[in-house]
Amino acid sequence: MPRDLPLGNGNLLVAFDNHYQIRDFYWPHVGQDNHAMGHPFRTGVWVEGQFRWFDDAGWQRDLGYEHETLVSKVNLAHADLKLSIVAADAVDFHENVLVRRFDVTNHTHRAREVRLFFHHDLHIAGNEVGDTAYYEPDRRAVIHYKGANWFLANGALVQSEGDPAPGWVASPDTAKGLVVGAHQWACGLKEVHNLQGTWRDAEDGQLSGSAVAHGSVDSCIGFTLTIPAGQTRIVYSWLVVGSDFENVVALNRMARQRGPQSFLDRTAAYWRLWLNRHRPDFQDLPHKIQDQYLTSLLVIRTQIDNDGAIIAANDTDISSAVRDTYSYMWPRDGALVAQALTLAGYIDLPRAFFQFCANVITREGYLLHKYNPDGTLASSWHPWYREGHKDLPIQEDETALVLWALWNHFERFGDVEFIKPLYKTLIATSAEFLIAYRDPETKLPLPSYDLWEERRGVLAWTVAATWAGLNAAANFAESFGDTTRAFHCRAAADEIKAGVEKFLWRPERNCFARMINRAPDGNWEVDDALDASLTGLWLFGMYAPNDLKIVATMNAIRERLWVKTDIGGVARYQDDRYHQVSQDLANVPGNPWFISTLWLARWYAVTARSTSDLKRSLSLIEWVTEHALASGVLAEQVHPFSGAPLSVSPLTWSHAAFVSTVQTYLQTQKELKGA
Repeated sequence: MPRDLPLGNGNLLVAFDNHYQIRDFYWPHVGQDNHAMGHPFRTGVWVEGQFRWFDDAGWQRDLGYEHETLVSKVNLAHADLKLSIVAADAVDFHENVLVRRFDVTNHTHRAREVRLFFHHDLHIAGNEVGDTAYYEPDRRAVIHYKGANWFLANGALVQSEGDPAPGWVASPDTAKGLVVGAHQWACGLKEVHNLQGTWRDAEDGQLSGSAVAHGSVDSCIGFTLTIPAGQTRIVYSWLVVGSDFENVVALNRMARQRGPQSFLDRTAAYWRLWLNRHRPDFQDLPHKIQDQYLTSLLVIRTQIDNDGAIIAANDTDISSAVRDTYSYMWPRDGALVAQALTLAGYIDLPRAFFQFCANVITREGYLLHKYNPDGTLASSWHPWYREGHKDLPIQEDETALVLWALWNHFERFGDVEFIKPLYKTLIATSAEFLIAYRDPETKLPLPSYDLWEERRGVLAWTVAATWAGLNAAANFAESFGDTTRAFHCRAAADEIKAGVEKFLWRPERNCFARMINRAPDGNWEVDDALDASLTGLWLFGMYAPNDLKIVATMNAIRERLWVKTDIGGVARYQDDRYHQVSQDLANVPGNPWFISTLWLARWYAVTARSTSDLKRSLSLIEWVTEHALASGVLAEQVHPFSGAPLSVSPLTWSHAAFVSTVQTYLQTQKELKGA
């Protein structure tokens, strides 16, 4: 199930599914730890004996963001309940607070009592063992804790004239017009003894009031609204997180004193400011594409940890199949996202990423498969032992593309003081590794794992990335007066390109091969399967985009990897079996991926010779906006017949590819108009 609404501030990330349920709750790092683990935090409504959780089929839902912000805008309506709700959610841009507002409208001709219930299915630190939940009477809140992870759930009503007194003495420093504190609560067991949790307790409209539970626990709090006929009442809820009791109590006090609306307002203002500082000249680009571009930047930001890790995706549902997730920093993905942010004008986020890479790179000069957000080594399926010998379990493009992205960043911003300490620790050591890790005969990089993480060999994408990384290192070396290193880097890059011409170009097919491998008899095994990743040969600068060999290869990608259904889009490669839904390979070579479709759009843009030529690129950019979720979130891939999202959602790389493609399109359009 996709995550339609990610909200975050770089430390706290909260993700809602398409039923408007919280499904992932990460803190203190984006991607680590997940205190929800995909278990839904339910919200429900009781009115006149009827109860409906938000995942009930009777709700009409419209999930999106308030314009150009990371504040949600959600519209809900239920015909049976005769209620509608306008909701807004935000993770405060600075404090670790999730604030939610619900404007509840009574669509009957009589006053009615409406009760809202907020359920918290925490699995603190990624598991349900040893948690505690208890009701805290001084603050009329529920607290969950385990170790250095504390959570406080509370809320408030906006009081209207004529409302009865709340029944307790409000704190004198409470924001005017607010009645703070849960009206009902329950703390209980779940997932043991056939107990489902306190959310079941809420369904009769009355919580038990149980004050404490330990072990595998959840909790629920409730609020009662009296809504006159045809009128609207407002209730807020908030969930704060911190490292100890004093921390969460202080954040609760802040919400009570300032009022929860202040967090929503200031967070909306912050994200508009964040976008406006780097808003491009969109020229005549359709508004839907402009909106998608800005939304993509915001979604990218939710997936970046404040300590520099750019996370591939934070969608726990993928773990149901393989018991692992995408909540890691792959250096390749991170480099491509950093490059997109550089193109968009952002300097600080890429800087933090490059510093992260400098901190984790091995002393030999290579980056490993993937990393946890805190910088520790992540899980991997690449072996250190292969065919009787030690083998480096790397994807060499991950090291090379960091250098490529770093040079592009430096070329854009010229931040010498930032680059200086990275020259020896990151740039020089990586360059030495890339030079050395090559076949002495072909001069091509030694075999490593591919970008799709499905095969091992000498891959066109990896070779192109290594060439780009070496040229980037040479540029840095020349800039720092290190002429000897620059010479060796350029020489190695030239040898690699010569190897590509000799071993990877297939004149009989008029196309490049995606991979070669040395056979036991010493001959070369050639994998001629058409793969969209051949784009790397021009994307990273080894070949000009209009080189005849590239033109032939890209045309083959367009003709043979285009999905010939009503959905369209470009597949990754022929017979792509990852989430495969069709064996009709002539029409569906694989599911359409956003990144492969955007690579083609970008190529159309850079090869355009007139503004009318840009229409081909624009049509593919529009294809992406048409297949995004209503919120603007982009998945990894979509179903070739229904267009529904497949695999993780959002995929940070998809959004980065969109940003990079729009930037390329705008730059080409500007050049053509000025020609």
